[in-house]
Formats: sequence, structure tokens, C-alpha cells
Amino acid sequence: MAVAARRDHGLDRALTGSILRHRDLLLGCLSVALFFALWEAVFLVVPFNPLFISKPSQIALGLLDLVISGDLAHDLTVSAVPFVYGFSAAVLVGVALGVVMGWRPRVGYALDPLMTVFYASPLVALAPLVVFFFGVGVGGKAMIIFLLAVFPFMFNAAAGVRAVDRLLIDVVRSLGGSERDLYLKVMLPSVLPYIVAGARIAIGRALIGVLVAEFFAASEGIGYAIARFGDLFALDRMFACIIVIMVIAVVLTQGMRWAERAAFPWRRAAG
Repeated sequence: MAVAARRDHGLDRALTGSILRHRDLLLGCLSVALFFALWEAVFLVVPFNPLFISKPSQIALGLLDLVISGDLAHDLTVSAVPFVYGFSAAVLVGVALGVVMGWRPRVGYALDPLMTVFYASPLVALAPLVVFFFGVGVGGKAMIIFLLAVFPFMFNAAAGVRAVDRLLIDVVRSLGGSERDLYLKVMLPSVLPYIVAGARIAIGRALIGVLVAEFFAASEGIGYAIARFGDLFALDRMFACIIVIMVIAVVLTQGMRWAERAAFPWRRAAG
């Protein structure tokens, strides 16, 4: 009896500890479940026109049809190609330019106002112009994604370089460290947390870029599917695709947050 009681007590403590560790995730899932339950319940009392909005149960069936038919997997695969190209280019160009802007004050003074203007401008409205110059294929879509995603990397990398302890830089130089040593051993470790934080913002902007690009110039892909289902008033499938994009955004953003906490635990402790 005593052994069984201790075992049960240990299981209870383990279960309680697991719940506490994943409390934020559980609360997030609960809020989403309540939202969809409320959405479904509203349809029981309000006679909405099914041509303009759908309910979660019908959206779930539409999502199931898309999964079984393979259309969803195909559209996501098509959209993933320009997303990877555009996002990868945004990381490389944004980080490199941001490091230079942060390390070379004159370059930063010269480029910061211009980059701020571009960042604040409605780049989505310029999508047709980008398509005109770069075409309707993968290149045009990747360029739209790049333009939307590059600025968070650029500004965060510049801020990370400016936050580097100047005393540490002087110590490396006094010990005979080269410019390469400064970049690889001082700046890069200091800038990485800023880059990861910028990536969380850039992911959402890049996904918006995927949709915008495929709204304007595509014959397949998840953005094209959303537009096509909307034109056909197949709202259950349209909302299913939108929810899939939202889930992908949450998973990628949360994944970046977990990676940041694992790689830089001192930032979590400081926060």
C-alpha cells in the first residue's frame, strides 16, 4: 500500500509539473478551442448566409477534403519554393547589410533613412510592379517575399552590432585580433539573438508575401487556392486554407521562440 501510494504521489507530481511547464501552450490551445466553439455556437442563433461565411464544422470537412485529395499538400509545396528562396535571401542580405550599417556609422547614417522609408512604405501595393519586372514565376514571388522579410533582419542586425560592448572590441584589438576575429568571435555571438528575434517578425511578413504574390501572379499555390475558392464561393475550403496558413505562422514563430530560448537561455533569465 505504501509503495502504491508513493507511486501515485510521484505520478501526480510529474503530471502537475508537466502541466506547469506547458501552461502557456495549454492556455493558448484552450483559447483557440473556445474561439472555434463560440464561432460554431453563433451559427445556432444567427442565420448567417453561407455564401459569405462558413462555420468551423464545415471548414473542418473542407480541410479534410483538401487533405485527402492531396490538393493542400500540392499547393503548400508549390508555395514553399519561393518562400524558401525569398526568406533565405532576406536572411543573407538583411544580416550582412545590417552588420555593416551597425559597424560603420557613416554607412548607417546614409542608409538608415532610406531603409526606413522602404520599410514604412506599402510594399504590398507595389507587388504588381515587382511582378512586371521579375515575372509571374518563382522569381517574382521570391522577390516580393524578400522585400517584405529583409527589413526586420537588417534593422535587428544593426541594433545587435550597436549593442556590442565596445570594451570587448578594444580588448580583442589590443590582443592582436583581426577584423575577421571581431566579426566571427565578437559580433556574431552578440548579433545572433537579435537575428532570431527579427526572424520571428520576418516569418509573418514572408507568409503575407507568399499570399500577395500568388494573388497577383500564380496559377497554383496556397494563395492562389484561397483566391480561387473565394471566387467560387467555396468558403469552407477558403477558410480552411487561411487557417492552415495561420497554423503554419504560429508553428514557425513559436519554433523560433523555442530555438531562441534554447540557444540563448540568458535572455529568458534576463526577461
